[in-house]
Amino acid sequence: MTSVKAAAPAGSLSDRTDRRWLLILGLAILIAADLVLAFVATVPGVLIGVALLGLHMGLTQGLLAALVVDTTPSHMRGTAFGLFNLASGVTLLAASVVAGLLWSRMGPEATFLAGALFALLATAGLVLMASRGPSGGTAAL
Repeated sequence: MTSVKAAAPAGSLSDRTDRRWLLILGLAILIAADLVLAFVATVPGVLIGVALLGLHMGLTQGLLAALVVDTTPSHMRGTAFGLFNLASGVTLLAASVVAGLLWSRMGPEATFLAGALFALLATAGLVLMASRGPSGGTAAL
């Protein structure tokens, strides 16, 4: 439910700001969610972690689609969305396999810490790109 409540305001904000920085915010929230889920083993802690995951999804999922539109010529958008979804699916499959292996061999803490590490690496890369490139309301990656 959190992602649904966050999606419309995030979409409105992404129309007025540099989308890269909103994506960075979404990744920072993902890092926080992973850290909460790794270290807080209580029911309220899990609820907070899941709420943060929902907020992350609400901030980023529509934003990623907007970035595909921003960076693709109009006559190639169908192909771009197909490739984006293919890449997303393959990546999610690989991530799920790694998460499952980590969970079964090292426990849930390792799984969430690895997620936080990967999100931190992605955030660092985006910060470097955003600080080098032009900014604007719909600046592309």
